[in-house]
Amino acid sequence: MKLLLDSHTVIWSMDNPEKLSRPAVEAIENESNDRLISIGTAWELSIKVQLGKLALSRSFREWMDDALVFLCASLLPMTLDDADEQHRLPLHHRDPFDRLLVAQAKTNGLVVVSADQAFDLYGVPRIW
Repeated sequence: MKLLLDSHTVIWSMDNPEKLSRPAVEAIENESNDRLISIGTAWELSIKVQLGKLALSRSFREWMDDALVFLCASLLPMTLDDADEQHRLPLHHRDPFDRLLVAQAKTNGLVVVSADQAFDLYGVPRIW
């Protein structure tokens, strides 16, 4: 299974693993699953750090590099197909970063790992 990790899933995996649900932990720890972090999530986290809305234990780049290694995750680039899919989505959710994840999940056949139930409105598979 290919997992797309939401921003809070990445943060909690690194800094507060007790906040993760048991199914989320099991999916992330299952070595047969591919773990992906959207470049949009990296962008979102960098913006939040810059604005002072998110404090990380080290610089953004060091923290992000460590997260990719710790989670055995790969960065998922954004494509024109993703942008086109996002453009066609109904406006159930206004968060542009979450809408990108929905689009990427749809275009790449991914399962989103997120506590955010708003993903369910788009019919993408979600683990939490």
